Amino acid sequence: METRPNSTTVVGFTLLPSELIHYIIVRLALPDIFHLKSVNKFITSVISDQDFLRDYNLQSSSSTWLFVYKKRWHRDPVVIHGFTRSSERWFTVMIGDILKPVIPPGEDLYFLTASGNFFLFALNCSREVISVNPMTKSVRKIPHSPLGPRGTSSWRRSGIKLLAGPSGSGHFRFLFAEMVDDSPSLFEYDSRTNKWKTTVASERIINPFDSKNGKRIFLSASNGPRRSVVVSIGPDSNEPVVVQPIFLGAVEDGELAVGFSRGSVINRLHIYGDGRMLIVRSGPESVDDANRGIRVVKVVELWGLGSNGRQWAFVSRVPDGLIDEIKKPYGVMMGCLEEREGKIGAILMSNFEGVWDIIWLSFDLEKSKWASKLLPEFKMQGSNMAGVTFSSGLTIC
Repeated sequence: METRPNSTTVVGFTLLPSELIHYIIVRLALPDIFHLKSVNKFITSVISDQDFLRDYNLQSSSSTWLFVYKKRWHRDPVVIHGFTRSSERWFTVMIGDILKPVIPPGEDLYFLTASGNFFLFALNCSREVISVNPMTKSVRKIPHSPLGPRGTSSWRRSGIKLLAGPSGSGHFRFLFAEMVDDSPSLFEYDSRTNKWKTTVASERIINPFDSKNGKRIFLSASNGPRRSVVVSIGPDSNEPVVVQPIFLGAVEDGELAVGFSRGSVINRLHIYGDGRMLIVRSGPESVDDANRGIRVVKVVELWGLGSNGRQWAFVSRVPDGLIDEIKKPYGVMMGCLEEREGKIGAILMSNFEGVWDIIWLSFDLEKSKWASKLLPEFKMQGSNMAGVTFSSGLTIC
């Protein structure tokens, strides 16, 4: 059970100067802020102040959170677990009661992605997609895309992007890239119009990281051992362009796992996101491990799109000392990757005999420095992993 401050502690806290109280509370995670708000009227007034709301929402929208959805059975309540590097514990976002009126019993949910106050789920039985806003306690069913109803297995994490509108707007955009008749195509849903827009990406040479008109978005349309197809989009979804980088690095075999790896056949896992590629090379430590399908991580490399988009360019390799720290036996591994404000974040989730481990790797592009954080356990043993994603933090409406 999480430790909460008692009433005596809270009263003593309120005797501090108001500027210091503001400084402290604005750096707390939202669940802690709501708890303080519920036990003290003075703190409630601080949190309700417009200056505080502006400062907190600005800080939260620029922070990086990890959100995980795990489940044991269909009847389990839907709970999203959240973690930020500035904290040392997990927080929970309860959305089960919000979903009850719109999700039929026995529906199988898969957590796709999140952005700001919006969480996106795919429903495997009804083959629908819904967005959930835990702050406003609202659910929106997204119309079927032009490709029609889709099961959870059709959605590829590196090919989708959820973009929340400004804090308090209640709007979002959902984009995904797909190969349609051998043509990379962009599909965009806008919550303001409740409609989809389809655009076939053009084929021309560009600098994919040209930021004259704002930061570009990269969606993975397909990936092979040697060649990828990436759709590059401007900040306003203008002129989606096809980028087809070739991988010239060493390939031990003709196969690779993308985003998720199971068993002992394929020892090369690729994780894509935001025009980056993380290559995780694994292998057994002994003949017995090989026979049992057990592997350990041996090499992790970061690659990015070259300046003309034609090749994957090597960026950095995780130092051997850091590999030794994160090296643990596993039978299943999955991951996600995101770039935010000059830092690459990558999650490696591994399962060994029913126990999950979560490792948060980060790479500072300016300093060319790696760091890792082994996240605390939150009773995942025996659970099925039903979605993991990076996101900005929740904001106060």
